[in-house]
Amino acid sequence: MDHISVVVEDLTAATAFFTALGLSTIGQTPIEGPWVDRINGLDGVQVDIVMMQTPDGHGRLELTSFRHPPLVEAQPAAAPPNTLGLRSVMFAVESVEDSLARLRAHGAELIGEVADYRDIYRLCYVRGPAGIIVALAEDLRPQT
Repeated sequence: MDHISVVVEDLTAATAFFTALGLSTIGQTPIEGPWVDRINGLDGVQVDIVMMQTPDGHGRLELTSFRHPPLVEAQPAAAPPNTLGLRSVMFAVESVEDSLARLRAHGAELIGEVADYRDIYRLCYVRGPAGIIVALAEDLRPQT
């Protein structure tokens, strides 16, 4: 997999959210033209993108904000975890609690509760930019 793309309304706020999660910006640019119209199946596409990278350098996340055509709201906007389609994007974190504290400062809302899975992982779901579910996973196994 090359990257995951998330369409957001507020590119600055979404970038700040994922920066708080530990990702770094590796590029940003406006994009438009006939080729982007063709791959999107839309006319007159004008977008701004920010490409972000996970701390280990292996994962990338593209944040896309449409200037044209206007955004289309998903229904429901804050879809529950059992909604068909892309369910969540999971990130490995050193501390779920520390990550939650940083993300809450950027508007993240805990969906359920923080829970431990068999003393192997501490897990939770938060609602992130554009209503997406961001899963956090802390490895609880002793590091050797």
